Parts: sequence; C-alpha cells; structure tokens
Amino acid sequence: MNSRLPEISAKAVVFDMDGLMLNTEDLYDVVGSQLLARRGLTFSQYLKRAMMGRKATEAFAVLRAECGLTDSIDSLIIESDELMCHVLDSGDHLALMPGLSPLLELLEAKKIPKAVATSSSRQFAERVLGAFDLAQRFEFVLCGDDVLQGKPNPEIYLAAAARLAISPTEMIVLEDSVLGSRAAVAAGAFTVAVPSQQTLSGDFDHVHLVVTSLESADLTRLFG
Repeated sequence: MNSRLPEISAKAVVFDMDGLMLNTEDLYDVVGSQLLARRGLTFSQYLKRAMMGRKATEAFAVLRAECGLTDSIDSLIIESDELMCHVLDSGDHLALMPGLSPLLELLEAKKIPKAVATSSSRQFAERVLGAFDLAQRFEFVLCGDDVLQGKPNPEIYLAAAARLAISPTEMIVLEDSVLGSRAAVAAGAFTVAVPSQQTLSGDFDHVHLVVTSLESADLTRLFG
C-alpha cells in the first residue's frame, strides 16, 4: 500500500457490492452453512475466504473441490439460490453498510458518475439493490453474468471503464475483498480497500489506500 496518495482526478467511482455496499457477505455465511449442513459438513472461514469475490461458477467449483462434493456446480448454485431466497424473504438480515448513503449523496452533489461491478448474478444484484432502490442511482450495474472471467481477472473493471468512456486510470474502485481489489489494480484503477469483518485478515498491500469504512475521512478527501 502506498503511504502517500498520488494526485487523482476521479471521473467516476465504481463500487463492488457484496460486503462493500450491503452486508450480503453475512447472508452468504448463512446460506453456505445451511448448504453444507445438509451434507453433514461445516462452512469454515477458510472456505468462505477462498470463495469470496469470485463468480458463482468459480466459487462453487472451489466449494465442490474443497469439500469433495459430487453435486454438479449448476445444482449447487440452484440450491444456494433457493436458500438465499428464503434468507432474503425473512427480512431480518439485509442492510446497507455504514457510510454508504452519505457517500452516494456526496458523489451525487459532486456530479461524479457511479457504477457497480459485482461478481454476483444479475438476478441477485437486482434483488438486493432493489430492496433499497439503489440501482437507479448508478449509471449501470455490471454482474458476473456479464464477463467471461471473474475477479481477480480485471475484465469487469476494464468493461466498466469502457462503458463510462474513460481510462481505467481515471476511475476510483472501492472493494472489500482481496480478489476484487487485485482485479481493480490489474485494470489500472485507483483502488481503495474497505475491508469488512470477513476480509480484515486479507493482504491489501497492493492497493493505493485502505480505509476502515465508507465513512472514512481519507476516502471522502479523494473527492475534494
């Protein structure tokens, strides 16, 4: 991590979603635990970290290999989606991460375009963003369905820059995971890590700035 921040004139800000905007990583804990409990197994933090930030197909390939499951990847995804629907329908878990609303208001006041680039499926992203009417506040939402290669490959962030019609070096990316932040750095973006409780132990030495939350003064100073 660089101790001195370089001069940057941000033309856009791109947000990861899970664990950064919404506490959906907590929901994945619940779903992963239920999925493996049906098979007499435990959803460990090691396994969660190995899956975190990946496209669904890649994440469940990790799950399948690590746990020695014989289920197909597609069937695991379908079962996980069904469990997630039950969790979301309970209405007790989903919440905005601290500082998100004031940060969005600041960027809107500064007229800085915003986008979302998440490894989650479009169906899931629309569901959770829609719960807080968030999608309409962004230029667009890119999902794992929209790219061939998931994070840490930079494809999704290069695609975001192309859609914003800017160079990747002209955008700030906010990420909470190691894989996601590596994707943003590889794309050439100014990358800010905002580790969640699940990713605090990760190695973020590759990013430009690490902050404790979206409420951080170091983060808001980037926008003047």
